[in-house]
Amino acid sequence: MKILHIEYRDMKHPEAGGAEIVLFEIFRRLVAQGHPVDYLCNGFKGGADEEFQEGIHIIRRGRQAYFNFLAPWVYRRELRANHYDLISEGIDKIPFYMPLFERRIPVMAIVPHLFGSTVFQEVSWLPAAYVYLMERGVPGLYRRSLFSLLCQDTKDDLVARGLPEAQARVIHPGFNRGDYPAPDVKPPRPRPTLLYVGRIKKYKGIQLGLLAVEKLRARYPDILFQIAGVGDYTGALRELARRLGLENNVEFAGRISHEDKVKRLQQADVLLYPSPKEGWGLSVLEANSCGTPVVASHSPGLREAVRDGETGFLVPHGDVDALTNRIDRLLSDPALYARMRVDGIEWSKTFTWAKAASKTFQMMEEAVGRFQI
Repeated sequence: MKILHIEYRDMKHPEAGGAEIVLFEIFRRLVAQGHPVDYLCNGFKGGADEEFQEGIHIIRRGRQAYFNFLAPWVYRRELRANHYDLISEGIDKIPFYMPLFERRIPVMAIVPHLFGSTVFQEVSWLPAAYVYLMERGVPGLYRRSLFSLLCQDTKDDLVARGLPEAQARVIHPGFNRGDYPAPDVKPPRPRPTLLYVGRIKKYKGIQLGLLAVEKLRARYPDILFQIAGVGDYTGALRELARRLGLENNVEFAGRISHEDKVKRLQQADVLLYPSPKEGWGLSVLEANSCGTPVVASHSPGLREAVRDGETGFLVPHGDVDALTNRIDRLLSDPALYARMRVDGIEWSKTFTWAKAASKTFQMMEEAVGRFQI
């Protein structure tokens, strides 16, 4: 099967995250099985116009700000003559609406997450309203498409918006567990340590972690909150930490290597993920695999990645007291911590990329078959 995938970023993009990891791991396995994949995405400074990543043909054009308008034009002008069997479209920002531009072959949607109303927490009302309204048109304009979704919450969201349930499939991401080994014994650390790993964006709720640290400092004066990642909300978080007097309790690690990330995940006492909405929760599984429990918001995506009371705790999003309480329980109860550490390691073993890639390709075959009827 010859496949074209259209997505905003590829794995080498400076702002690549969980969605790009999911796509890369699935498509490189399909390429290894003999299915050619072209991957159309926007460019970035220093990125080549075209290259191969693990056999995936990366095609970069334009920039992210206008890529949703450019991608259909690039397809019609440059790529349509390649006679693809299927187009898969990543919907995790503004949709490309490819069914409007190609009616001869099936278009399948791979949806890491939808913003919904949470986009208003991230950007000003005008661009937020634009993204929100563009998402609202998805069920109608993709009425012939199948949808691959990372979690049940996203499926429920789309069905509530009008997508027929029969067109939606939940395919959980896999996980390279060998890249995130758990030491036999938790490595010693000089002070209680909390960790966040991911993009530094306002909607991620990292500021809630700072408020919890302020409360926890009365019991744990030397507690440390490590914030690893880059993003446009870093300055605001630094200012909040300064106002709260947490300069000695917060470390902004910036962009870190894989080796450093694994080391931090292994050594941290708790991974914090207080986001109001996620497509899934890849960092949650990475932490569990390294033997670290999680405290996260009871929010879409995360409530499927965290087994509440077993691999970590879920708390109502925005409830700083609940967040503080659950962190304190993990820091103060060695028996509970040891049990959650073991349960988290076992939970991470249940997710494989081979399974995710197999289910995705089965869905692609179904999309082609349905389109030909």
